[in-house]
Amino acid sequence: MNASSNDSASSTKHRVAVIGGGAAGFFAAISTAELNPSAEVVLFESGKKVLRKVKVSGGGRCNLTHSCFEPAELAKRYPRGSKELRSAFHHWQPRDTIEWFEEAGVETKTESDGRMFPVTDSSQTIVDCLWGKARKLGVEVRLERGITGIEPTDEGRWLIDSRNERRESFDKICMAAGSLKSTGLDGLIEGLGHRIEPLVPSLFAFNVKDPRIAGLAGLAVQEASVRILPKGKPQSGPLLITHRGMSGPAILKLSAWEARTFAEHDYDLEVEVNWLPEWKRQQVVEKFEELRKRKGDSLVKSKVFEEIPRRLWESLLSAVGVQPENQWARLKKAGEDGLVKELTAGRFAVKGKTTNKEEFVTCGGVSLKEVDFRTMESKQRKGLHFAGECLDLDGITGGFNFQAAWTTGRIAGRAMAGVGE
Repeated sequence: MNASSNDSASSTKHRVAVIGGGAAGFFAAISTAELNPSAEVVLFESGKKVLRKVKVSGGGRCNLTHSCFEPAELAKRYPRGSKELRSAFHHWQPRDTIEWFEEAGVETKTESDGRMFPVTDSSQTIVDCLWGKARKLGVEVRLERGITGIEPTDEGRWLIDSRNERRESFDKICMAAGSLKSTGLDGLIEGLGHRIEPLVPSLFAFNVKDPRIAGLAGLAVQEASVRILPKGKPQSGPLLITHRGMSGPAILKLSAWEARTFAEHDYDLEVEVNWLPEWKRQQVVEKFEELRKRKGDSLVKSKVFEEIPRRLWESLLSAVGVQPENQWARLKKAGEDGLVKELTAGRFAVKGKTTNKEEFVTCGGVSLKEVDFRTMESKQRKGLHFAGECLDLDGITGGFNFQAAWTTGRIAGRAMAGVGE
């Protein structure tokens, strides 16, 4: 591109371009306009709609953040970006997010697991709030305007080429376009001197075909622990058996923390499931001994552990060859050993993954070493800022990815506004 051609810098108004109409982009644009009402803020979105992930997230309810208000503890929920976000959360954290939305007219609620939603249980509430704020503040939203070129000028400004529009000049740019590879912007960012860490899926369910869980789709265990074999770190939480295999918070957490390991093994590896993480192995052995002594005449198919649904218990009995009509007094040692293993260290083969395409999350993106998290500004190019999923940061399920979007978007917006909060 020629830096001198059609540079529309005739206006002296402070001009800011935000690329990407997701949560991070919208919040960066709104924040810029809030903090500098005289700024001209333009948001470019390549698609026909904005805030698409906000709309479908949380089953259409929008899990907009989490009630973890301690920055150091909050940062532990991010497999990538934990160190950088810890400092960023001191500038904008869930409490700030909730206060901002409530001041904008969105009342929120906290569920038992810490996830926070609008009281309407409708993501449209969040979409309408952000759209309304953007309009009120004069943010110009341009749909179907994919970016085809970005170039810095010798005068410290930025030239942008967008589909079907002439080149324009801006003082600041915020890249908030989600997964850069899927948007085709990775090449432009690399051309500006940035390294992009490899992009691989995060937050996905496991495809598992196994007779132990066959026919149990929809069944949930409220607390299970899962790890990659042989020496992976376990992740715990509710586990849901699906038609394709396993999902739920425990599985999604593991997929996030081990995203690169799964990708390296082409989603073909073995995991260990502990259906009774609150029990030590010896405690399970002692429980069986007690049943033999005190309830020897009762049938093994009778419910033993409150944590284990009856249908799963019966399936595990079958898997180790124990007949449900057997009595506890007649349970053989081999059967007991098999049950203890299945309950505390069952091995399952993962053969592929399943992702919700609309809520797709990736790890990878612009290297965090090249971004100043005090301003979200590039260390390579002055005036270029980043926010959200285009960065190599991602959180586990529970509202943490949205919080990273609000935080990085707010910090970028504040810096681009050119004024302090």
